[in-house]
Amino acid sequence: MKNSLFTTRKSILEEAERIILQDRNKTYGGPENSFSLIANLWEPVIRSRCVPDGTKVIVDEVTVALLMALLKIARASVNPEHIDSWIDLVGYGCCGGEVAMLAREKIE
Repeated sequence: MKNSLFTTRKSILEEAERIILQDRNKTYGGPENSFSLIANLWEPVIRSRCVPDGTKVIVDEVTVALLMALLKIARASVNPEHIDSWIDLVGYGCCGGEVAMLAREKIE
């Protein structure tokens, strides 16, 4: 895919939709599953390296989506013409919104 193909909001949204509903879902499963796995892997690292001993650390699926979106923002800041970062940012926003609503439904 060439970057010039993705120059409108609509084309960026369509590519993000294709990626998160087809490619990534097929490869990694739904975001609630892969983000949960990532959260479980990140939590002990954050606990041991980023906070004082004894500090309670909880990394959930929404936190994973937020941090992945920030990664894409950082990459887009360095190279704003690299369209994949913008497409992935949209994807993490969509997936983050979905896992947030799923989490809310579990509480209610």
